[in-house]
Amino acid sequence: MKDISEILPGRVLTDPEELFCYSFDASPVEGLPSAVVKPLNAGEVSKAVAFAFEHNIPLIPRGAGTGMTGGSIPVRNSVVLSLEGMNRIIDIDEKNLVVVLEPGVINSSLQDKLESRGLFYPPDPASMDFCTLGGNVAENAGGPRALKYGVTRDYVMGLEVVLPDGRSLTTGVKTHKGVVGYDLTRLIVGSEGTLAVITKIFLKVLPLPDEIVTLLCIFSNLDSAAEAVTRITASRIIPRTLEFMDHEAINAVENYKPAGLPLDAEALLLIEVDGAAASVNSDAEKIASICTSMGANVRVADDDYSRKRLWDARRAASPALYRISPSKINEDIVVPRSRIPEMIRLLRDIGDKYKIKIVNFGHAGDGNIHVNIMTDKNNPEEYKRAKDSVRDVFDATLRLGGTISGEHGVGLTKSEYLDMELSSDGIGLMKSIKKVFDPKGIMNPGKIFLPGRSAD
Repeated sequence: MKDISEILPGRVLTDPEELFCYSFDASPVEGLPSAVVKPLNAGEVSKAVAFAFEHNIPLIPRGAGTGMTGGSIPVRNSVVLSLEGMNRIIDIDEKNLVVVLEPGVINSSLQDKLESRGLFYPPDPASMDFCTLGGNVAENAGGPRALKYGVTRDYVMGLEVVLPDGRSLTTGVKTHKGVVGYDLTRLIVGSEGTLAVITKIFLKVLPLPDEIVTLLCIFSNLDSAAEAVTRITASRIIPRTLEFMDHEAINAVENYKPAGLPLDAEALLLIEVDGAAASVNSDAEKIASICTSMGANVRVADDDYSRKRLWDARRAASPALYRISPSKINEDIVVPRSRIPEMIRLLRDIGDKYKIKIVNFGHAGDGNIHVNIMTDKNNPEEYKRAKDSVRDVFDATLRLGGTISGEHGVGLTKSEYLDMELSSDGIGLMKSIKKVFDPKGIMNPGKIFLPGRSAD
C-alpha cells in the first residue's frame, strides 16, 4: 500500500514532537494522531481524503485547535488534516457584500481587512485573534455580537467541500436568496467536521456601523445584574453586545490582564449599541437609565483605546480563570433571557451541593452563559464532584427551556449528554444523515455521538 507520506511529499508530519502539537485543543481531552497532512488547496485535500477513504483511515479536519469540546482531537490511528495553510482571502466583492475565502483564514484577519474597507463581519468568538473561519463554520461559532447580528450560519451563503470519498461539492448560492433543493450549506455548518471537509467559504458581510457606544455597568448585587439583562431586552432595545461577568470572573481577569475593573463588584455588564449616531445615543441613555435604576454605576468608554481595553479584558476571561484553579470544566449553556436570574440562582445551589466553585460569564443578552466549574484534575475526589455537577447544570438548563450547548458544539466532551436534550428518533435521524455522507465512518469519528451510538 502506498504510504500516506507519499500523497503530499514534504507536507506530511510523522515525528512525535510534531504530532504532539496536533494532539490537543482547548478542551481537557488529548489524543495523538498517526500523521498530520497539511494541504494547500482543495485539490490536495481531495487527494488526501480519497486516499483515506480507500484505506479506511480516520480523518480529523482541524483549523487552529481552539475548540472547547474536543472536536478536533484525534482518535486512535487517525490522520489530522490541518487546513491552516489554506489561508487566502480570495475575493472581497464590495458591490454585492460577499467575501470568498479559504478555511484557514483567521477570524480577526478578516475583520481587520473588512473594516479598512468600511465593511463588517459580525461573528466574533473570544478566540477571534487565532481561530480560523473554517473552524468557526464547523462549530457554528457565535460571540458577543450574536445578540444583534446572529451566528456564523447566518452569514454562510455557500461552501465548497470535499466529501468523505474525495469528491468535491459546492453548496448554496452566491446571491442573497436561493431556495433550490435542500439546504446542504446549513446542514454542514455546525456539523463539526463529521460530514465533509470545508475548502472554500462564501460569506455575507455588512456595512460597518456608523457609531458605537460602550457602557460598563457595575453592580454590587448579582441578582440585580441578571434582572437588568431581562429589563434591557424587554425594553425593545437590541444592543450589539450584552456581556456578563460575575465577581470571581472580574477578579480573575483584573489580576490576569488589568483593565481597571472594580475588584469589589459582584457583577458587571459590558454593553454596546451601534448604528446611526442619533439612535445609538438614545439607546445608550435608556440602557444606562435601566441599569442605574437597578443600582449600577454606569461608565462610558470614551475612546477606542478604552473600548479595546474592556474587550481585551472580557476576551481574557476564560484563560484568566486558571488563576483560581488549575483545571476547569467549561460549559456553554443557553436559557431564555427571562430565565437568567433563575439560572444564576440554580448554579449557586449546584456549587453549594457539590462544594465546588462555579464562575460565570458570557453572552447574557442571548441567554448564553459560560459556566466554569473550577476544579483540580489531580484531585480525584474533587474532580469527580465537578464532573458529577455537570449533569445537574444541564438538567437545570433543560428544565428552564434551554440547551446544553450554545456555540461550543458537542465534540467529545458533551456526547454523553446528547440524549438529555435530543430524542432517540432525533439522534437516529442524525446518524442516518451521517451514514449517507460518510458510509465508512472515517470523517471525524467519535464526535457528537458516543461510541456505540456512532454511524459506523
